[in-house]
Amino acid sequence: MKYFVITDSTDTQVGLRLAGIEGVVVREIPEARKAIQDAAADPDIAVLLVTENLAAKCSDLLEPLKMSCHIPLVVEIPDRHSTGRASDSITRYIREAIGVKL
Repeated sequence: MKYFVITDSTDTQVGLRLAGIEGVVVREIPEARKAIQDAAADPDIAVLLVTENLAAKCSDLLEPLKMSCHIPLVVEIPDRHSTGRASDSITRYIREAIGVKL
């Protein structure tokens, strides 16, 4: 089982590659969607890291993976140009996943 990153930033990919995490850099949304589908179908990938910018643009593809699949675990990560997550992003995710307001 391994980690895999899909990013639109070469800097993010290089940094994670130095930590031993393979990945791809995509520039267009169709490339990102194909990379997500390929990674989701790969039984060796346990954790799929996707930069926030791409995750926002491909949310219709990632949300079902987050809610229904056990593997891969989809994790949105900031890149160096990220503006950051909303302060309630984890609370919102829990509310969407189990229907409980915290």
